[in-house]
Amino acid sequence: MNYLLYIIIALIVILVLWLIFAYNRFVKLNNRAKEAWADIDVQLKRRYDLIPNLVNTVKGYMTHEAGTFEKITQARSQAMQAESVADHSKAENVLSGALKSLFAVAESYPDLKANQNFIELQRELADTENKIQSARRFYNGNVRDFNIRLESFPDNLVAGAFKFQRKDFFELNEEAAREPVEVKF
Repeated sequence: MNYLLYIIIALIVILVLWLIFAYNRFVKLNNRAKEAWADIDVQLKRRYDLIPNLVNTVKGYMTHEAGTFEKITQARSQAMQAESVADHSKAENVLSGALKSLFAVAESYPDLKANQNFIELQRELADTENKIQSARRFYNGNVRDFNIRLESFPDNLVAGAFKFQRKDFFELNEEAAREPVEVKF
């Protein structure tokens, strides 16, 4: 009879320890995803700060491109106001398209392409885009790990009990980035 009591107590202790470890793994993965999102947010803010400087530099050369500037300003504003990951993804796709249009139109202005300010801003923006891409991969990797754990048995029982929710990936429209930019004069 004593052995049966010891076995039951041991099973309860093992179950409690497993619950604690499973919960702590979710907390750890959740915090990693939050940290990764903060990295993306820092790079996006850097990008948002560069855009007005770029637009101001370009405005002096491109006097007939008010529509392009408007699109960029509006896209930047929407991206800055996005709250969810899905909203950020959508807004960033629009902003990337607007910036591609700006750079495509800039090709028509040789003086602008030679402007040191424009060249430096273009380089900084390209560097920021690379950092965003890297931070996005890091974030999506953490989200993938979190979501796998969330959906795997028996961890899904712990996730359900503590109301952990599936996280969205930060996806940019890669196909739109590969499409040629339409240039209109």
